[in-house]
Amino acid sequence: MKLIADSGSTKTDWTLLHDSGRNVDEVFVKTFKTQGITPIHQTPAEIRQILAQELMPQLSTFSRAQLVNSKILESPLLSNISVFFYGSGCTPAHVPTVKQIIGEVLSLQKVEVYSDLMAAARALCGHEEGIACILGTGANSCLYDGENIIQNTPPLGYVLGDEGSGAVLGRLFMNAIFKNPQFAEIRDAYLSETKLTMPLIINKVYREPLANRFLASTSSFIQQHLDFKPLRQMVIANFRSFFQHNLVQYGRRDLQVHAIGSIAFYYQEELREAAEKEGFKLGKVQATPMEGLIKYHQ
Repeated sequence: MKLIADSGSTKTDWTLLHDSGRNVDEVFVKTFKTQGITPIHQTPAEIRQILAQELMPQLSTFSRAQLVNSKILESPLLSNISVFFYGSGCTPAHVPTVKQIIGEVLSLQKVEVYSDLMAAARALCGHEEGIACILGTGANSCLYDGENIIQNTPPLGYVLGDEGSGAVLGRLFMNAIFKNPQFAEIRDAYLSETKLTMPLIINKVYREPLANRFLASTSSFIQQHLDFKPLRQMVIANFRSFFQHNLVQYGRRDLQVHAIGSIAFYYQEELREAAEKEGFKLGKVQATPMEGLIKYHQ
């Protein structure tokens, strides 16, 4: 039995995977949700509390007998679970701590901890060579050889980098609506819909926490107004900048580029156009990695 976790700053999606061993289709999947677990922003005590108070009660309700394809299959004891935890902020320095905490709280020996970038690589590429990308509030990418991440262009965050991300798209959008007369109507529509003003926006970006999330929140408005050509071109230009500053360094235009995340998923047409203009071929695009991770570990 395998317990797979995909964790971000807001929430963690957990999937308990039970392969009967008889037939590839005889698989039972049960899902759980908890708060996000990010070792960069949380103390070991806080991580323990989330696991103990949110995950363990849900695991305890898991019955030893499950109905799979109309057959009763006896599940092994929960102590036989192998955990595969993928998380934001799970850098090499933080992996041992997260691994130890999960093992202790769940009383398990088989615990593996990886970064969210490895989750993207495995979910998108499986055991094949490829370029895997994360395009959500932030952005990241890697060159993957089918087993390991062999090269990574540092994303540097939305102030210094993160080209292609929702945060950078929001930054470009804010700049355009206040500085480009061509965007006057779009500006008025946005301010009217959100009840924001320029001083409020300045305050949210420079004085309030999580400015990157605020900037990325403009994506829903942008998506609804892609019929405005300059706005659509801005989306494509953001993606082209991502290819130019991050993927070109891998020197592998022969490989497909796969992407995961809300920005990639909801702007697939624009992402594909940007890829073609930069000489890349877009492959798989998924909103989240869980489905791909289930296939990988199954």
